[in-house]
Amino acid sequence: MKKICLALAILLAVLSLTVCQRQQSGSAAAGGQQSAAATTAEASLIGLAMPETTVLRWVKDGASLKAEAEKRGYRAEVQFGNGDQVLQNQQIGNLLTQGAKLLVVGQLNDGVASAVADAARDNVAVIAYDRIIQNSADYDYYITFNNFKVGQLQGQGIEAGLNLSAATAASPKYITLFAGSPTDGNAFFFYDGAMSILNPYVQSGVLKVVGPYPETSKDTANFQRIATEGWLPNIAKTRMENLLSGDARSVTLDAVLAPNDTLARAIIEAVSADAKYTSKLPVVSGQDAEAASLAMIKNGQQYMTVFKDTGKLAEAAIILADQILKGVTDPTVPGAILASSIGLESIGDTGRKVVKAYLLDPVNITQANWRDPITAGFITPEEVTANNLQ
Repeated sequence: MKKICLALAILLAVLSLTVCQRQQSGSAAAGGQQSAAATTAEASLIGLAMPETTVLRWVKDGASLKAEAEKRGYRAEVQFGNGDQVLQNQQIGNLLTQGAKLLVVGQLNDGVASAVADAARDNVAVIAYDRIIQNSADYDYYITFNNFKVGQLQGQGIEAGLNLSAATAASPKYITLFAGSPTDGNAFFFYDGAMSILNPYVQSGVLKVVGPYPETSKDTANFQRIATEGWLPNIAKTRMENLLSGDARSVTLDAVLAPNDTLARAIIEAVSADAKYTSKLPVVSGQDAEAASLAMIKNGQQYMTVFKDTGKLAEAAIILADQILKGVTDPTVPGAILASSIGLESIGDTGRKVVKAYLLDPVNITQANWRDPITAGFITPEEVTANNLQ
């Protein structure tokens, strides 16, 4: 009888231990699930405010920024302002209401400053993305490419395409000038960079400007005459058509300074409709390495573009965001340099404050290396097929 009682006691003890272990295991599993859920719930939200979808690169930037943020464990929401600053400000307000801890803002114009002030009031850090936010002292960081160098590459492209070093004042080349949107601070750097290369040729008589000629963007009146509001291609096309029937009617243009690919293609469309250019188009610059323009460079219609790998810019922006959110007092970004380190502090000047401006390097693209953006993964396979870039 004693043996039976002892066996039952041992059996009960084993059963009790097993149940206890199962309960502990279940609690641990539940705790792990709760911990994972808590981690997800506590992940900081990064708000991404992009300006528009008219220029394809902003769609790509929004997707790249979101992917880079999520790769690092953050939640991310991207909004597109559709060219409407009031709408973008509302979107930024919504992101703040949702609890965003940091904003990456590609602004439309300086009207975004009021939304940035709201972010500062809520102690939310703001990174100005590829466009400086003017007239604001409410943020500390700006990340972009060396946009003065972008302009220099455009000027150098025209210099090479026209072989200006061998040209003479007795047989000058003719150029007309376009600039980007006057609401985009980058447009001034693009233009001034380009003219730092081209002005000496104009001053020596080797290069003749047809139409308005602002020597620099500081010539506000003439700069406004060549600027393209909102970077809208229809505005550039109409202006080019008017030039062809007006100031350029009695000359043949050898080159057009176009500040980006969207405008370059609109300008080329206008020029191509003029019988004078049936056999030879002017040398036309560009920027953004859009697939449609790579196809035109491949086919000899557009002379060059500037490749700004916005995938790398997005990655760099989120690396910067990650350091800011982790409380790093002096963030560094691999592959980027501070504008102040190369004497370009003005790139970070908002008019109210000089912010830390991080600069990435742009790359010149011509017919000799038009495949580089494809090799870098910047152009999607669908874009390759659609634009016959095989």
